[in-house]
Amino acid sequence: MMTVLITGGSGFLGRYFCERLIGGGRDVVLLDTSVPTWPLDGTRFVHGDVRDPLAVRAALRNCEGVIHLAAAHHDFGIAPQTYFDVNEGGSRVLVEEMERAGVSRLCFYSSAAVYGDPSVPRVEHVPPSPASPYGRSKLAAEEVCRLWAGRSDGRRALVIRPSVVFGPRNYANVYTLMRQIRLGLYLPIGPGTNLKSMAYVENLIDATLYVWERTDLPAFDVYNYVDLPDLTSREICDAIADALGKRPPSLHLPLGLALMLAAPFDAVIRLTGRNLPISSARVRKLAVHQTKLDAEKIRAAGFVASIPLREGIRRMAEWVATEGRRKNGEIPLTPPLSAERTCAQ
Repeated sequence: MMTVLITGGSGFLGRYFCERLIGGGRDVVLLDTSVPTWPLDGTRFVHGDVRDPLAVRAALRNCEGVIHLAAAHHDFGIAPQTYFDVNEGGSRVLVEEMERAGVSRLCFYSSAAVYGDPSVPRVEHVPPSPASPYGRSKLAAEEVCRLWAGRSDGRRALVIRPSVVFGPRNYANVYTLMRQIRLGLYLPIGPGTNLKSMAYVENLIDATLYVWERTDLPAFDVYNYVDLPDLTSREICDAIADALGKRPPSLHLPLGLALMLAAPFDAVIRLTGRNLPISSARVRKLAVHQTKLDAEKIRAAGFVASIPLREGIRRMAEWVATEGRRKNGEIPLTPPLSAERTCAQ
């Protein structure tokens, strides 16, 4: 039972991985610039930046595998170069220290953003063409992992490209949508016919560990992940309303008007760098963007999700209506411009 390092381990996915691995009898080490908000119960925590070789070296001590979640990924307040410094540069530091420590198993969390144009089928064998600094930096990090895996026999690098991830304890866009619906503040924008692929967090963790633990796969491999069926944005909102015991809104707001109303929020975001719940980017994400992702490859490998998508929506809605309702949402921490060359553990 290998000891696993989780970079970015204090975050949403990090906590789920930590709980699942410890529950399976494994030891876990967490590396993050933020201290976990939950009891560690003896789990070793290294307070440091993935771009800092000394912090990574300390975290890798006695580890045999790495789940690499640490990333710059927020919508606001991050300079383009910081995406590359953290996502590509941090991955390079990590694999160099893994090579030094003799660690040969890596799982890297990339993103569907590497595909870019949503009109192109988002299948693993399609050449990626990212359109954003975030997507380009994630693709660059994938290349770092690919080159590392090919430099020596016995190495394994698995890349996961998930769609929109949601579940209890997540305070991102799906939480904002659920909270607005619960409070009766949500008004649908546009016809709501755009498809939105989604990944329920517990299924995603299961799928990742399912393929990571197999020994018959290539040294470098890439898997998309999405739960089926794909729902339209209107179907998602209706499912959330049903789970919350609310009546779905009967009216909708024209897209042009919604973008005009979001403009003042955009101005505040530009001036303050704050991640506000309303913006033109979020309007477009919900009402315009198609995020259909193909994940037949992981199903062909034998993985079967245990939690239906609508049940995942219900579980998160139940959490929002109970524990989640007592919070106004967490403001995500943005990574510093450069790594401090110190660490604590």
